[in-house]
This record gives sequence, C-alpha cells and structure tokens, in this order.
Amino acid sequence: MATGKRTKKAREGIDRNRFYDLAEAVKMIKSRATAKFDETIEVAMNLAVDPRKADQNVRGTVMLPHGTGKTLRVAVFAKGDRAEEAKAAGADIVGADDLAAKVQAGEIEFDRCIATPDMMALVGRLGKVLGPRGLMPNPKLGTVTTNVAEAVKAAKGGQVEFRAEKAGIVHAGVGKASFSEEAILENVKAFVGAITRAKPSGVKGTYIKKVSLSSTMGPGVKIEPSSFAP
Repeated sequence: MATGKRTKKAREGIDRNRFYDLAEAVKMIKSRATAKFDETIEVAMNLAVDPRKADQNVRGTVMLPHGTGKTLRVAVFAKGDRAEEAKAAGADIVGADDLAAKVQAGEIEFDRCIATPDMMALVGRLGKVLGPRGLMPNPKLGTVTTNVAEAVKAAKGGQVEFRAEKAGIVHAGVGKASFSEEAILENVKAFVGAITRAKPSGVKGTYIKKVSLSSTMGPGVKIEPSSFAP
C-alpha cells in the first residue's frame, strides 16, 4: 500500500501528454526519486529505425561525463602481458580457458566482457551464453582490443553501451538520483548526442521520435526534442 501511495504522489503534477524542457524534466524526476535506495536515472528513446535491417542497426558506446554511478564488474579474456595489464587497470576477473569454463558453467559474475583478438576463437564458443546477455565482446564496441587497459578503464569510468531493440527503442541508465541536476543534464545530453551521431544513413525524415526520462521507481516524463539542440 505504501508503494501505491508513493507512486501516486510521484505522479502528481506530471502531465502525461505534455513534452517538458530537459532541464525541467530532470528537476521533476530527481525530486520524485524518493525510494529507499539511490535510484537510477534512465533515458528511453524511440527511434524511427528497423533494427532487423542490417543498415539500420544503432549500436555503440558513449562515455558519460559524470559516469553512471554504478561500478561495473569487468571480465577480461587475455593471457601473458595483456592479462597483467588488465589486472593492473582494475579488471575484476582475468583468465582464458579457466574463465571460459566458468562462463560455460553459468558462473557469469561480470557486467562487461573484454577480450584480446587472439582469444576470440575461445570466446566465440561462448556465444550462446554471452550473446543473449549482451556480453559478447565486439570490435565495434572496443571490447575486442589489444589495448585491454584502456578498455577496462573506459568500462569502469562510465562508458555506456547502447543498442536499438526490436521496436527501435534504445534505453540506458545515465546516472543516479543523488547526482546534481547539472550532472544528470550533461549525461543525458551526452547520451542523446551519441545516439544522434549514430543515425544510420538509410534513415530519412525524423530519426528521434520520442525521448522520455524516468527513475527506477518513478514515472516517466516526455521531453521536448528541441531542448537537446546544442
């Protein structure tokens, strides 16, 4: 019952049909994030793309200026010097065949997976396990690389991966309710900017159809697209 009351109170003063200026939306979402934990601020974007078409796939990474507020657990498939570099950069799990055996057994204790190119024959066999979880290393995302130290630091420092789902929806956590309004604002703009730059050449007309902002337990607020203009 308490949750019902809290949700009802959070929705007060929000017009479901109105498009708000980004700064106003951030203020509203932040002030309504009153759960007993530090809620994640989430952005959802509805794009005019059909991800089933190869030339309309929107996927990539973006560094958020203020990080996500979440500490990612990073696993690295590497051997020798590269393995030592990964450990020194702060990787949580580093291994090769031993790590592959753990993954195969369902022990997936990480949020991001990085691999050196020479490990991809081994990692490729784990596709059925890692793929559905969105954890498969990918050269386009910088997670298949010889520079493992840089990839680990990026993952730990607030890099966010994005990918358009079936209905053309892209969503991501872009901070925490405890962040300042300015930090949330800058993170949202950085994320939307990355999506804008990732526009497939085959998409004509309006690319970003809708953007909304919410917190983990709070209501969503629609944002006026023009408020993202530089």
